[in-house]
Amino acid sequence: MCSTMKVVGLMSGTSADGIDAALVEIEDRDSGLKAETLAFGNYHYPERVREKIFELFSPKTSSADRICRFNFVLGRLFADAAVSVIEQAGLELGDVDLVAMHGQTVCHLPWAGEGEFQVPSTLQIGEPAVVAERTGITVISNFRSRDIAAGGQGAPLVPYADYILFRHEDKTRVVQNIGGIANMTVLPRGARPQDVIAFDNGPGNMVIDAVVSEVTGGCMDYDVDGAIAARGRVVEEFVAELMDHPFVRIEPPKSTGREEFGAEYVKSVMARARALGIGDEDIVASVTAFTAECIGKHLSDLVVPEYGLDELIIGGGGAYNPTLMRMIRERVDPVPVVTHEAYGISSDAKEAIAFAILGYLGIHGIPANLPSATGAHHQVLLGAITPGRRSEKVWDRL
Repeated sequence: MCSTMKVVGLMSGTSADGIDAALVEIEDRDSGLKAETLAFGNYHYPERVREKIFELFSPKTSSADRICRFNFVLGRLFADAAVSVIEQAGLELGDVDLVAMHGQTVCHLPWAGEGEFQVPSTLQIGEPAVVAERTGITVISNFRSRDIAAGGQGAPLVPYADYILFRHEDKTRVVQNIGGIANMTVLPRGARPQDVIAFDNGPGNMVIDAVVSEVTGGCMDYDVDGAIAARGRVVEEFVAELMDHPFVRIEPPKSTGREEFGAEYVKSVMARARALGIGDEDIVASVTAFTAECIGKHLSDLVVPEYGLDELIIGGGGAYNPTLMRMIRERVDPVPVVTHEAYGISSDAKEAIAFAILGYLGIHGIPANLPSATGAHHQVLLGAITPGRRSEKVWDRL
């Protein structure tokens, strides 16, 4: 395997607030892969673009031609983000070996439905050919589809990177990402790849953000520093109702998205809260507690009895919400709770770094899905390759 590559990881999550871009130098050592972040940037979507992306999520406002055009619109924005993070590191485009891009999920349907054509499927947009053409760099993308083709859910995929970054010989660790959706990776002490367990455990910031937008009349799109939730009171009976959601109750492997916790779900949450006479700040506090309780329940029911727990490591945007972090700490006490920053990794950058690692593995022909996490029948290579103008730069080094 090539000893060292510079890889740009690009990620836009279910919150659809922008593109995370990380330039990572990845080295294959005798002790395993080592990843050093050379630069990171978050490139927010213009508000009009974000509005159009959200229209793509709903069958009522989406259409084939809109998805087709925005596939290329987002391709341009992903290319711009790659160029920007490379320039931030003081490097030239020709210094970078690979771009690994997740794209923007517009629909994720991992479960088979009833009917002839109701097969498991997923769709991420952001045309890789545009990125390859505009940067000249080879692109690897479309990571989720192969896992679904192999009988998996196409998610979560980050656990292999969690394994590389956080595995410990003597400690059981859980790496909890809190993005739009919350997902956890369980790393038993001394774990081998096949021992890793991972799954989506419910909404992360998605419901909180949407509720904040509702109660502020669109003036805010997230709870800055958890301040609204901190002023509110958690209505335990309401949280218990939220915890009765079918997704929370089913056993892993499982994955979810806006299809279950998006706009229609938030409408039902708000309607129920209003019917119960719950005030605005108390609604925000309660849905924040819902996210914390989803995490705590999965830990106490599924992880601790089987593996114990020595440390909970939290990343994603939720790590910057002090009220949510306090609720999680109270729920899992006395287990130590830290953020990715304790290990020198930006909580914001983590998923972009993870896809850089997945891209590195894919370009080297190394399977990187974990059937224990996704439910796939077997391990598979992830990603489709779009050659850049200097593709020989990659092939000559493999």
